[in-house]
Amino acid sequence: MSQTTTFAGSAGSAKSAIETSTIRAISWHLIPFLVLAYFFSYLDRVNLGFAALTMNAELKFTPLIFSWGAGIFFIGYFIFEVPSNLALEKFGASRWIARIMVTWGIISALMALVNGVTSFYVLRFLLGVAEAGFFPGIILYLTYWYPAEYRGRFIAAFAIAVPVSTVIGAPISGLLLGLDGTMGLKGWQWLFILEGIPSVLLGIVTWFYLTDKPEKADWLSAEQKAWLKGRLDSEIAVKQAAKHMTLGEALSSPKVITLSLIYFGFVAALYGMQFWLPQIVKAFGLTNAQTGFVTAIPYVFGTIAMILWARHSDATRERVMHVGAPMILIAVALAISSYITDPTMTMVALTFAAIGVFCVFGVFWTLPTSWLSGTAAAGAIALINSIGNLAGFGGPYLIGWVKEATGQTSTGLLVLAVLPLLAGILVFVGGHETKHEFAEQGR
Repeated sequence: MSQTTTFAGSAGSAKSAIETSTIRAISWHLIPFLVLAYFFSYLDRVNLGFAALTMNAELKFTPLIFSWGAGIFFIGYFIFEVPSNLALEKFGASRWIARIMVTWGIISALMALVNGVTSFYVLRFLLGVAEAGFFPGIILYLTYWYPAEYRGRFIAAFAIAVPVSTVIGAPISGLLLGLDGTMGLKGWQWLFILEGIPSVLLGIVTWFYLTDKPEKADWLSAEQKAWLKGRLDSEIAVKQAAKHMTLGEALSSPKVITLSLIYFGFVAALYGMQFWLPQIVKAFGLTNAQTGFVTAIPYVFGTIAMILWARHSDATRERVMHVGAPMILIAVALAISSYITDPTMTMVALTFAAIGVFCVFGVFWTLPTSWLSGTAAAGAIALINSIGNLAGFGGPYLIGWVKEATGQTSTGLLVLAVLPLLAGILVFVGGHETKHEFAEQGR
């Protein structure tokens, strides 16, 4: 497959040479860099799951304390999400994303200083504050560069950093725990330090590398800029002609609230698995290094499914089924995994859950970006992400609470399965209007 086909292949229709060359140029310039940035963002957010393999015992953290620490990140994230995204719209992507990356990298490395419950909670909360706005900021940023029909595949291409951060990061994190005692530091301390520093360095590069808007891109030709501006302006005109939505209307829109609830169910499953899977796998009797490699398995399959599913969604111009069906798969797979005791079959079930999670991830964000623009889009995307990410507190906490009460992580997975099930039902019940809008996008 040629590079042109990979980056700029259409959803079944012939494209002009200028369209193909423009999308290809944008994609090669932006996507690899953004994937790298999100890789370290996500790794710094969830490496706590691996640190817990030794840190919890050394600091005497109970399952409930760990759950609070894992989840309090999202409280800080929630509080500062909308202001952060509005700041990106005002100050520009290069400056604001650079600020986010440098601060989160520093705080992530400072997690090595945790010596008790209070410092654990404070640093996790501050990490959420520092990172607030990064993911929705990038989603907004991509709308500056990609017409609607390309967003599914390229949002998925960007979000591929999430499963890849575990595919690569899980084995590395498991091996870093083996540095225990080096220079007088614990293995989990080395994990936080060595995985935090790259974010700081990459944040500095971001200030100089990212281009805020297409009109400032000296790496696009005048003809490419003209084509892109015309295409994006026409899409914005269509959306605003249908209904010019203000920021206040967007934030109070029933559709935005519905999308927030759907995303809540998805995020609960994502982080419930992300923070607890290393401990589930470790309980099979594996070493820390083995745990890292086995934990990566579901995410390998999730990565492949994510890209294929997003491309199929773009090709068919269909979004509702492409979000709802994987959500149901997540719920069923998590429920089944809670009843299985065989390690191999447990991993098979959790692999199907991961496939569902990342199929949703690759398509979901095409929904709000198709009918909002400008400041309304900035606020609405941030609101959906911030409300949804409260489940980043609820999902891990739910599993920790059930585990502490019953002694079984599997029971927590069964309870957790209810949230993506309800979200999937909500997609199908309330998604007919959204589905119609997306069908219109391709005409």
